[in-house]
Amino acid sequence: MRKPLRLLPLSLCIAIALPAYAADDNENWGLCPLIDAVPSFDDAPAPTGTADQRAAQPTDIDGGTLQRGADEQNIVVQDNVRLSRGDQFLGTDKLSYNQESGKYTAEGHVRYQDSSMRLVAEHAEGDQNADQHRIDDVEYQLTSRRGNGGAERIDLNGAKGSLHGSTYSTCAPNQRVWELRAHRIDLDTEEGMGVARNATIRIGKIPVLYVPWLTFPIDDRRRTGLLYPNIGFSGKNGFDWRQPIYLNLAPNYDATLFPRYMSKRGMAIGGEFRWLYENGSGEVSGNWMPKDDLPDKDPGRYTDYRRNDPSGRLFEIPKDRMPTDNRGEFALKATHRLDGTWYVGANLAWVSDKYYLQDFSNSLYGQSATSLRSEIGLYGRGRYWDASIIADHNQLADFTLQETALAYDRLPRATFHWAQPWNRWVETGMDTEAVRFQHEDVKFTPGDPAAPTGLRREIPGGSRFDIKPYVSFPLEGAAWFFRPKLAWRYTAYELDGELATQMANQQADAYVLAHRNDPVPVVKTDALVRSFYNKSPSRSLPITSIDAGMYFDRETEIRGDRYLHTLEPRVFYLRAPYRDQDGIPLFDTNPMSFSWGALFRDNRYSGADRQTDANQLTTALTTRLINSEDGRERLSASIGQIQYFDDIRVVAGSETPIKQGKSAWVADVGVSPSDRWTINATYQWDPRLRSEDVATFRARYLFGNAGVVNFAYRYRRNLAAPLDATRDVRDQYEQADFSFLYPINNNWSVVGRYYYSIKDKRPLEQIAGVQWESCCLAVRAIARRYQRNRSEDLNSSFQVEFELKGLGSAGQNTERVLRRAILGYNRDDLYLAPPSPTVSRENRGNDADDSTLDPTL
Repeated sequence: MRKPLRLLPLSLCIAIALPAYAADDNENWGLCPLIDAVPSFDDAPAPTGTADQRAAQPTDIDGGTLQRGADEQNIVVQDNVRLSRGDQFLGTDKLSYNQESGKYTAEGHVRYQDSSMRLVAEHAEGDQNADQHRIDDVEYQLTSRRGNGGAERIDLNGAKGSLHGSTYSTCAPNQRVWELRAHRIDLDTEEGMGVARNATIRIGKIPVLYVPWLTFPIDDRRRTGLLYPNIGFSGKNGFDWRQPIYLNLAPNYDATLFPRYMSKRGMAIGGEFRWLYENGSGEVSGNWMPKDDLPDKDPGRYTDYRRNDPSGRLFEIPKDRMPTDNRGEFALKATHRLDGTWYVGANLAWVSDKYYLQDFSNSLYGQSATSLRSEIGLYGRGRYWDASIIADHNQLADFTLQETALAYDRLPRATFHWAQPWNRWVETGMDTEAVRFQHEDVKFTPGDPAAPTGLRREIPGGSRFDIKPYVSFPLEGAAWFFRPKLAWRYTAYELDGELATQMANQQADAYVLAHRNDPVPVVKTDALVRSFYNKSPSRSLPITSIDAGMYFDRETEIRGDRYLHTLEPRVFYLRAPYRDQDGIPLFDTNPMSFSWGALFRDNRYSGADRQTDANQLTTALTTRLINSEDGRERLSASIGQIQYFDDIRVVAGSETPIKQGKSAWVADVGVSPSDRWTINATYQWDPRLRSEDVATFRARYLFGNAGVVNFAYRYRRNLAAPLDATRDVRDQYEQADFSFLYPINNNWSVVGRYYYSIKDKRPLEQIAGVQWESCCLAVRAIARRYQRNRSEDLNSSFQVEFELKGLGSAGQNTERVLRRAILGYNRDDLYLAPPSPTVSRENRGNDADDSTLDPTL
């Protein structure tokens, strides 16, 4: 039986090898001219099907004159031969084919295309029975993604092939900014690997990189090998080289090693291991530095804040206590699903010393972390409920603080939440928590003046049970809602004996202070302390609230545009009787920041250790302008205030009671006058102090297809400061932040950021950079100064990145730095929330992030 004529296997040719090695990233090709290295073929039929379907489809032959050779075995087709099969097309001026031997020859204007590429060649010949082929003078162009090039000769032998004198680039043919050339490349499609010999990368006509021998993948299978290095220079690290090594261990797990050399500090090694299976996934990572030279070269960054003298001078820690040896970190994130309801999760973090984040983080946000939290737990979720059993642990990561500042570990903590509507008018639910609080003992170094006898201070803990059932009657209409809710909160404790004694002493001291002006002053005695001693305090109280509002709207016209104008009044009444909670410790509870959301909460605190008393009414008003054509909200303005009918007596920590009267006014405004302008502002005005508590302003303007300018101002008053305190103490932070990406033309742009602490009168971060981008090449260079340690010193760095679009980049990942510093640097990030402000160490308050491990940013 004679084999039928079939298309040449040109789709296996080596022309796709170099693009397979290239980085398949979402690049911006907007600067590229519409020039085809291989123009489309006018005589090619419309493709049908996909590459996976072509093998089952027939081959059609069209055009030319069919002749039979003298031996009656050769079939010769001349004059514009066209063969098509599915998405494939082959055209040539003359085709000779022997049905018995399977040998063929194609001469004159050989052209081929499929769903991924087009190519032209002068001559092709081969043996289909032996699956051997040779193609001369090839030019190709990818159609599924950008890329073009050529080769002097292609040799194919089954699954293996060789490309001689090959080139590859993503640049247009008339703008060859860069090109990859290889003397020879060998391919093995079964193994999915290629070997390039004598490969060079040229920018213009200048070779900038030579590789005598290089292996690379030619398909989507993951391969073990080197990834692109990260190269940088900074005043802290010096010359910094980080070389990722990828290890493809199995289809469902892999690893990456990160050897790193820092000229001013020494060698380090990092790594990560990832796994994925049907019921879960995970990632474990770590870094280890056997010896760090930074403490010897910059000992001033290591100080003991507990040994400050009255003048405020900091003492350097002894040389034998500096973190020089075996520095590192560890992180684990993993989940495992048990069934459709329950899963297990872990998020663990650890650093070798409390100076680690200062020394290895390159961002303000990494510098501001005070602790690391590790958590592991069992989680479940149903239609009307969710539950968890977890354990968490905190590690100090800020050398300016003592271990006493750490939050309690919760070992374990169990929660259960249930909320179920029974009909349109009734909903019942319950929030429950049971937790055991523990804290590691504080260890002191010999010679520390704060050390107690034995160099160890115990911090006692306790257990807590909290339950809050409720019933709600939501009544709602098309333009109104009325939601009364009745809850009962019961909280019970079992305290360690030492903690109960500490609480009794605190209550006795407070009682003595409160009666110091009595005719017969009260004296603290053991009997008085015993009267306050209670290992099992509890609290129980009802909580009643009513949330009601209405919606009014009308059609209006402003400057020729139609809008829907709304007016949304809302009231919220909260009633909770006072319960004395001075005998209850503060395990995990803090006052929450006063904001728009606080106007409608039933508790001012983040945990169960305090439940506010209340007899208060919130009145609020919101108005919106919604464009009738596109539905975009062009204006949103809200204002609200709480009226306290009674004094709020429950306090936590250094808080002072809230007097009867009115709270601060809270106002939020968001304006988008056009698609390019976005303006947001928040303002809180306290009528009792006649000053602002909070003031924030953010404005963003977009210009062109890529330009952006951001300006932000942030101010917050330290609510714990005395009313007569100086401004330095009264202000928690005051900052201004200006950043921009300005395109000068299609190729050049400049970037910058100036982040300044007005309160501290010093910059937090400064960035200045320039970018040049063409169709297929981009170069970024940025100079950066940023706070490098807790002592508020600045670090300087200079970063350069060269990106060959479609192939990869070399240098530091400057884009990662710029995306975090300039909101909107990437247009996909426009609607991300701006990062939290960085505050000074002594005025962190409750808004600062205290759980992050990000040493690479």
